[in-house]
Amino acid sequence: MPPKRVFKPIRPNNNNNNNNNNSTSNTAAPAPENHHQNDQPPPPILLEELESLLNQSTTNSSEQHLDTKPDISQIDHQNISQPKPAPLFRPLSPEPAPLPQKKNIQPPNIHQQQQHQQHPKKSSKNYPKKTHQNQSNVDNELWLSKNLTDPVKTVEDKWQLLPAFFKGKRLGKQHLDLFNYFGDVDLQSILRANATVISDVDPNFHLSYLDINVGEPSRLDTGSATNKRITPHECRLRDITYSAPISVTIQYTKGNKRVLSKGIPIGRIPIMLRSNKCVLTGKSDAELAKMTECPLDPGGYFVVKGTEKVILVQEQLSKNRILIETDSRKGTIMASVTSSTHERKSKTYVVTKNSKVYLKHNSIQEEIPIAIALKAYGITSDREVVQIVCGNNDDYRAAFSICMEHCHEAGVFTQKQALAYIGKSVKMVKKGPVAGPKRPLTEEALEVLSTVVLAHVPADNLNLQPKAIYLAVMARRVVQAMANPKLVDDRDYVGNKRLELAGQLLSLLFEDLFKKFNTDLKLNIDKVLKKPNRTTEFDAINQFRMHADHISNGFIRAISTGNWSIKRFKMERAGITHVLSRLSYISALGMMTRISSQFEKTRKVSGPRALQPSQWGMLCPSDTPEGEACGLVKNLALMTHITTDTDEEPIWNVAYTIGCEDISSVTGTELYLPRHYIVFINGNILGLTRSPERFVEVFRQFRRAGKISEFVSIYMNADQQTVNIATDGGRICRPMIIVTNGDSMVKTHHIEKLKAGELSFDDFLSQGLIEYLDCNEENDSFIALYEEDIDSYTTHLEIEPFTLLGAVAGLIPYPHHNQSPRNTYQCAMGKQAIGVIAYNQLHRIDTLLYLMVYPHHPMVRTKTIELVGYDKLPAGQNATVAVMSYSGYDIEDALILNKASLDRGFGRCQVFRKATAMIKRYPNGTYDRIADPPRDPEGQVLEKWKPCDDGGVADVGMKVYNGNVYINKQSPSNANDNSVGAGAATVTSWANTPMTYRGTVPSYIDKVMVTDTESDQTLVKVLLRQTRRPELGDKFSSRHGQKGVCGLIVQQEDMPFNDRGTCPDIIMNPHGFPSRMTVGKMLELLSGKAGVLRGTVEYGTAFGGSKAVEMSKILIEHGYSYLGKDYLTSGITGQPLEHYVFMGPIYYQKLKHMVLDKMHARARGPRAVLTRQPTEGRSRDGGLRLGEMERDCLIAHGASQLLLERLMLSSDSFELDVCQDCGFMGYNGWCVRCKNGNSVTKITIPYACKLLFQELMAMNIAPRLVLEDAIN
Repeated sequence: MPPKRVFKPIRPNNNNNNNNNNSTSNTAAPAPENHHQNDQPPPPILLEELESLLNQSTTNSSEQHLDTKPDISQIDHQNISQPKPAPLFRPLSPEPAPLPQKKNIQPPNIHQQQQHQQHPKKSSKNYPKKTHQNQSNVDNELWLSKNLTDPVKTVEDKWQLLPAFFKGKRLGKQHLDLFNYFGDVDLQSILRANATVISDVDPNFHLSYLDINVGEPSRLDTGSATNKRITPHECRLRDITYSAPISVTIQYTKGNKRVLSKGIPIGRIPIMLRSNKCVLTGKSDAELAKMTECPLDPGGYFVVKGTEKVILVQEQLSKNRILIETDSRKGTIMASVTSSTHERKSKTYVVTKNSKVYLKHNSIQEEIPIAIALKAYGITSDREVVQIVCGNNDDYRAAFSICMEHCHEAGVFTQKQALAYIGKSVKMVKKGPVAGPKRPLTEEALEVLSTVVLAHVPADNLNLQPKAIYLAVMARRVVQAMANPKLVDDRDYVGNKRLELAGQLLSLLFEDLFKKFNTDLKLNIDKVLKKPNRTTEFDAINQFRMHADHISNGFIRAISTGNWSIKRFKMERAGITHVLSRLSYISALGMMTRISSQFEKTRKVSGPRALQPSQWGMLCPSDTPEGEACGLVKNLALMTHITTDTDEEPIWNVAYTIGCEDISSVTGTELYLPRHYIVFINGNILGLTRSPERFVEVFRQFRRAGKISEFVSIYMNADQQTVNIATDGGRICRPMIIVTNGDSMVKTHHIEKLKAGELSFDDFLSQGLIEYLDCNEENDSFIALYEEDIDSYTTHLEIEPFTLLGAVAGLIPYPHHNQSPRNTYQCAMGKQAIGVIAYNQLHRIDTLLYLMVYPHHPMVRTKTIELVGYDKLPAGQNATVAVMSYSGYDIEDALILNKASLDRGFGRCQVFRKATAMIKRYPNGTYDRIADPPRDPEGQVLEKWKPCDDGGVADVGMKVYNGNVYINKQSPSNANDNSVGAGAATVTSWANTPMTYRGTVPSYIDKVMVTDTESDQTLVKVLLRQTRRPELGDKFSSRHGQKGVCGLIVQQEDMPFNDRGTCPDIIMNPHGFPSRMTVGKMLELLSGKAGVLRGTVEYGTAFGGSKAVEMSKILIEHGYSYLGKDYLTSGITGQPLEHYVFMGPIYYQKLKHMVLDKMHARARGPRAVLTRQPTEGRSRDGGLRLGEMERDCLIAHGASQLLLERLMLSSDSFELDVCQDCGFMGYNGWCVRCKNGNSVTKITIPYACKLLFQELMAMNIAPRLVLEDAIN
């Protein structure tokens, strides 16, 4: 069981509970100051009821619930001056009562019922010791509370919400949502922001964009005038881009003529598979099968030039939010905010230096004292400056007084003086939009302060008050942090991060490309209008056609290379896109949920890599790579959702309706009164509320009633006295069950309706039973992990604890019984397992494809396996494993395999490789060709060309050996000759450029495809197939990070067997268990064995699953040992083994690491040009490196001749002329320095040594070779 999840709001001291519980007054006591939720929140209500809520204060219902809880409305708040913070963990009861058995429960009598109603349950710390009499009372109380509308008490029932959540939503749903938002909303907003093109030449010319539209995915073949509909599978096969045309509606005016044109193409955009623009959306399984697509394919990727590309989720710091940080080296505190608007991005700092507070910005050369900056923003009175920063807090005023003195020393008292002071430090922009006379310093400063500093805070009509208040809030938070270092923020806290997906990144890219498109369009129109053609009428649409490829090529270039270059924001990012891994189904799913950080991977910093408590339920704690990317590359948990941008305007209206006041009318003293909280929306100040708890509660009721988007979050921060509303995109959130009055809102009848199909997951949201919480709002809630943990303070309940793991870690059975690193290892190896990748795998022609011949469903599953579809596309086989030592070939995790199992197909896989030949057309009119294979005088095809048919391409099913030609391609010898004039060049001769098979093991031709590309080039693809059975050195792994290679293959008659004649498929060494502590593997064997005997699939879901005790009972019922051990007989001696052996089925994965792909040897071969040493790597037929450690071993052994032979004679031996007099190198028996050849002799040294000497000489360092003969 995972540790209990505790999120506690600050709550009042309730020591007087016992005195107030019997009070029957209906008057509601005032809510505690920091209690963020009503004592009894109303159920989901209609808009009319919400409106009535606005006119009444938040009151508590006097109605008592049957299962009475401590009534916080009756607490005496008069005696509470300051609320005390709750402890991190609640005290446990001295002796918790055991859970009662239902069969022992007796119907209660009336006396007990009255007793129960009069004496509510006491707090946990006051529990008395339970006696038998007390126990029966508890039983009776539980009996009373049983009815149809009770909360669901079983994990199995609540689990039904998960399939409902995933129904219609794929694991790549976050990518699809953001791409759909980009296509539906962002494109329109970008068009509106760049809606006009005006000519500098002709003032009467005016072009405006009215609408933008993305069409259906199609292809435009060369020579064809119409677009033809296309499917993703065709794009993969033909190496073309799955894209759709972007068309605009324009209207332009020239003189008195106005022209309206619709459907003008401006380029093409790659389409994300399964998005609302994709042809696969909304299709049934049968329709997808006709399109050769797999219904289980997650989508969320692009097909660019035939390659599947994924735009990884990018992690960024949130924009427009104040962040307090410290510099421990300098001892300074800094508040920073990154302002991000469509026009610019900039960062503003409020920093401390020598106890003084300054404003710092890149556009201002020097740091500006904060008091001067506030005066420049229009707060001229010293008293107002102090009040707007410090309020009435004397400690803060004392700390801030030095800043005011600094302002007076500078002689700044008015706004004009402050602007002049700042104007001296403003960096002058070299390239102004309009060249003109130099402006006064005050104007320069005013422009920078209003448009550049805090750019996200609006300054309409030079109203600088919002910026002044925002800057004062930043300064106040710095002063607070100086007084209390605990108020410093954590950069790595998940609530301070935002995720960028394909939608946002493509939006940035399109905006940049569209602006460039408009600039080029304007330049071309100006050229035409400057020198008009009198014979033809001006047509602006012709100019569009000239630049139509600019946007298309920009998209394709960015997605192909992964380099995002946005010049306006000086954004240069690399590695944004990756090729979708099709090694296994789960590796493709893993890429959909992967989060990449821009943090430098080579820096050895633990902070960003650490597992943060805020990542609970949001990010998977196990699925992260080993090595330098550890903790930086993360994966989303199972039920996370990434938000899209929501329009702020409706939120403003709601906020002002429910009690938010305009902040401009509030004085600095009122701003920080105890009950006055500033309301922020997406980092901007919206107003002020004088009753924050009521404001937050009513806002949440609006959200639960569906009047506000379910992804809008609201939370309070008591330290900063703020209410924060977030509607921006990129926040991670997840669904929770709402708890009111100590009861879960999801009841038994809701789950029954869900099972019957009468309710969907969206209905649970709209009825206010479930809501999404982001990381910040989670901190404002008290969340129970299980139903039994719910108390009167609980606000939410987890749907399922195992959803804190991701899609990949969720495949591990019993992961809560394993040591943590083992689960991390399995997350890496599960992606390398060979299995089934998709239903259309035999129709694909991929670069490299591994397929398991006989994949199995795992005997021990998890709920996640069924949710993600891994049971339909598995990657592994159920092997009978005996845990014992059998010969010396099983040490160090090596496995012993049963040869009969291999003969029957255990671990057998197929490897497919693609070979491609392009039949090119050259500029001079010549082209490649595929020729007939050459024949001997008797008419027989030569041995090397044997696989080829009469057309020059190998037949399907032919076996090809090393050196065989399977595409007999020839190129013209004069292909690069461009000297020929008009007409095609004559081919004088042909050069052979065949596709030749290279491989130690023969392959079979599986498929041959001949097609045309978009550019009308002929493309030939050949798919080669090998079938491999496991051999010594092949790598296997269980689902618990226990990897090992095959150490020995044993005949079945030599394997041990039990009394039923069963032989194990694998023998594993028991020494793999003690240090690895993979108890989950033992439980998997136990559960798998019980499941086989009973004929059922067992479950090893995290924090649950089949119980070991129950599994042992099943084994006993079927005549086996309850420990899962068997009596084995040796197959070699025929004698019983001395001990019982732990034996049963375990799901084993065959990994892609096979000896056949790695074995390599060489006697002689190619050498590197520069160093003349053997090349490196198996693919280049390279040598085997003798490194520094090997050299040290040979020195230690004294094997000097072997060292000489390895490092020089067999590597890069070189004969060199050396002058014995000067020690420099000569040539041809001549010393250039001595100008004679009398003392020149020949020596043999490594060529790399000679190269080093020459490079040193180039640096003016003269190494001299002193020869032994010369010394003597």
